[in-house]
Amino acid sequence: MGVVYRAADLKLGRDIALKFLPAGSDADRHARSRLIKEAQAASRLNHPGIATVYEVGESEEAPFIAMEFVSGESLREILQRGPLPASQVLELARQMADALQEAHKAGVLHRDIKPANVLLDTKARVKILDFGLAVLIGRERVAGETSDAFLTRTAMQTSTGGTAPYMSPEQLRGDATDGRSDIFSFGAMLYECLTGRLPFRGETSIDVMQAILRQPPVPVRSLLPDVAPEWEQLLDRCLAKLPEMRFQSMGEVLESLARISGGAQKQAEKSLAVLYFENLSGAKEDEYFRDGMTEDVITELLKIKGLRVFPRSTVLAFRDRPINATQVGQQLNAAYVLGGSLRRAGDRLRITAQLIDTRDGFPVWAERYDRKLEDVFAIQDEIAQNIARELRVMLSEKEKQAIKKAQTGDVQAYDYYLRGRQFFHQFRRKSFDYAREMFARAIVLDPGYARAYAGVADCCSFLYQYWEASEANLKEADAASRKALELDPELAEAHASRGLAVSLNKRYDEAQREFETAIRLNSNLFEAYYFRARAYFAEGKLELAALAYEAASRVNPDDYQSPILAAQVYSGLGKSAEMLGSYRRGLEAAEKHLQLHPDDARALYLGSNCLCMLGNHEQSLGWARRALEMDPTDSGVLYNVACAYSLLGKPQEAITCLEQAIANGFGHKAWLEHDADLNSLRSEARFQTLLQKM
Repeated sequence: MGVVYRAADLKLGRDIALKFLPAGSDADRHARSRLIKEAQAASRLNHPGIATVYEVGESEEAPFIAMEFVSGESLREILQRGPLPASQVLELARQMADALQEAHKAGVLHRDIKPANVLLDTKARVKILDFGLAVLIGRERVAGETSDAFLTRTAMQTSTGGTAPYMSPEQLRGDATDGRSDIFSFGAMLYECLTGRLPFRGETSIDVMQAILRQPPVPVRSLLPDVAPEWEQLLDRCLAKLPEMRFQSMGEVLESLARISGGAQKQAEKSLAVLYFENLSGAKEDEYFRDGMTEDVITELLKIKGLRVFPRSTVLAFRDRPINATQVGQQLNAAYVLGGSLRRAGDRLRITAQLIDTRDGFPVWAERYDRKLEDVFAIQDEIAQNIARELRVMLSEKEKQAIKKAQTGDVQAYDYYLRGRQFFHQFRRKSFDYAREMFARAIVLDPGYARAYAGVADCCSFLYQYWEASEANLKEADAASRKALELDPELAEAHASRGLAVSLNKRYDEAQREFETAIRLNSNLFEAYYFRARAYFAEGKLELAALAYEAASRVNPDDYQSPILAAQVYSGLGKSAEMLGSYRRGLEAAEKHLQLHPDDARALYLGSNCLCMLGNHEQSLGWARRALEMDPTDSGVLYNVACAYSLLGKPQEAITCLEQAIANGFGHKAWLEHDADLNSLRSEARFQTLLQKM
């Protein structure tokens, strides 16, 4: 950035760092003026993680900055010796994020986050240097300069080892930047700290820049197989190409770092998989209660930051399978497994629970509960508290209150809610109608049941999209989601439901704010990512939709919908390699799902699309017809089978299915307009007429 001297402040008797501009930069008076203005703003920052600016001025027309002298070494020098352990990276990241949060709150951006600008003093305390100085080297696009010309000029400036590897995509293009650009650079630096290599590489600066703009980084897990998933999630969000897909503030980064909770090693020691309880009654109709009870225990345990709890989607594959805790531990790399059984008889409930150490297969805690059915909430609370105690996890008062907070005090309302949740995931009109009825019954018994209101909203939203595009469904989705938020503003599910509902009213900015809040409150909530992707697609923002579907897939790797829908988006973007990769992942997940649920029409018709695009047309047609036979009047089935027919080169059959789907209530016109699966129909007069009538 220029010449730096160690100097003596003769008035105050202290050593300082005296920094002058690089030669030639004094020719740009605009840059000099801006330097002084920004450095003056930085001088007002008062944070232990930011090197203090003492004075800003000019000497013989040469701008200078006098700042705190820090004795220690730069992070760049430290990384030359190799990557750092996760526990050390966590502490460095926390200090840096805290300092950057303070700067951003004061309206000061850094613009040049890199290891050379981070010093560690003799007590391993972070000091960030050079806030606002990036403007000096022309890293902004001037009036009339094209993006390509700017990129070429910047590449020339950085060809001798500048800061290109840490620059955000919008910075490289010369676009306007905000705090999210610093978040990208921060993520690139953390990636290097953990892995010992840059996330974006190339033989020349141009290669590096192209990688930043267009290529994903090598997944951290492929370089560090034992890294905690939370590190992956944090880096993925920091390094998202589009600012809208990143953390929106350093405060959110700090929350994510808190969830990492002590680094990968600590997480591995206190990682827990909760298996679905065994249904001892043997009654098929009791499975909804068993499933709901197990999933709510998982939800309670996810509130404990000191535990790494595998989400529902991860353990679903083990439901009703003859597998012991040690095998689960080996497959998931889980230190502990919670298993048990449940028997319900009348108003009595018997639950057994065992916490097993997967290293030796022995239980470290076990309990049997013989209670009345109305005590089910207290049992969930006790299980969570006991596990925390046995694993020596100290609960904060906030965590204790969150665990004790029951969504409802009425066990019959809870029973209705669990029944509704079971049917909601079947994705048929009849199942959505039944789920809405169950959620509504729960609300009659407990008018304060926020989750039940969110359930009603989701049912109405999906009914509106696929089966009954009525104003009544739209209004009920809006009202129920608003009520859920009024009852519980901290409920992630309520924010996700609200986001979906308002997106159907084309209030897309408001929807994205709701999804962001839901993810902040519960980073494992699949629906928040999935609904977000659908909203981006409906808005026509295909790049964002693809990224959101990929994020949903990371949260729930066993879900078949997200990769298949992402593939359809990639098709619309003309990204054939990404499209085929997503179709392969989606087909594999759909096949696994159909082994457990052979009558799932949705898995069949979405899987049919995969088979077609991967070249297996005969099997694709067979799957599509099987799905249609299961429910030939369901508009959701008809629409998706139409997509399969379109891909298979059967345009008239496809349009017939679409006409029947619309006649039976399908009303999501935006999907017909943006769905690449229907591209082969767009020149057909029948298709154009159909669109005009919607």
